[in-house]
Amino acid sequence: MLLLIDAGNTRIKWALVSPDSAPGAWLASGAVAHIQLDTLQAAWASLDISQVLLSNVAGAAIAARLQAMLPVTARLFASLPRLAGVVNAYRDPSQLGCDRFAAAIAAHALAPGQAAIVANCGTATTIDAVTADGVFLGGMILPGLGLMASSLARNTAQLPQIGDGSSAPTGFANNTDDAILSGCLAAQAGAIERAVRMHGATACLLSGGAAPRIALALSIPFQLVDNIVMHGLQTAAQAGYQGEQAC
Repeated sequence: MLLLIDAGNTRIKWALVSPDSAPGAWLASGAVAHIQLDTLQAAWASLDISQVLLSNVAGAAIAARLQAMLPVTARLFASLPRLAGVVNAYRDPSQLGCDRFAAAIAAHALAPGQAAIVANCGTATTIDAVTADGVFLGGMILPGLGLMASSLARNTAQLPQIGDGSSAPTGFANNTDDAILSGCLAAQAGAIERAVRMHGATACLLSGGAAPRIALALSIPFQLVDNIVMHGLQTAAQAGYQGEQAC
């Protein structure tokens, strides 16, 4: 079985798939914060893992800790000039974040024949454009919803910190907490909607931990996709990609 791992800036997400699994049909899956990373060893101990494909933007130290828990050597997912029907038009294709490339592959697979915007709303929000025929054009990167709100609270006198459990107001709020969150949601949603208009997109795919909250502020049609990076990894693997050998 193939273990897919998406090591992001805040969380480690994983899924076990068989070679013929339908997209998103995980045999087992999970997600942990970096501080809980050591719990993955017990979670993976009983799984039949013969291959591992790792998308890692969390750094070498996290990759090494993950590898120490695995029964086989992980292969690293990397951004290529072309893979799984997607052409990477980044100025230097190898410099595109591997998570963004995986998300673009997923978007092209999930919305075939459509110009797509894929927004991955995590620690950072990445908003990328894929043409109907599979060309990754590039995108935008902005602070994620939580980072935007915490930065404002931290750097502005007497403004409160907005917690994860806060409600999701939109429009003109009548208290400071809600005004901060409403402004940050408007900024996130506005960037996504602008990207859709610029690209003439007929599909807008949202993923990431903050996606459900940002979705409430959108005034355009969208599709929520859990773990879009792992969808891309699975699509790439089914197209024959095995990943690069770790150094």
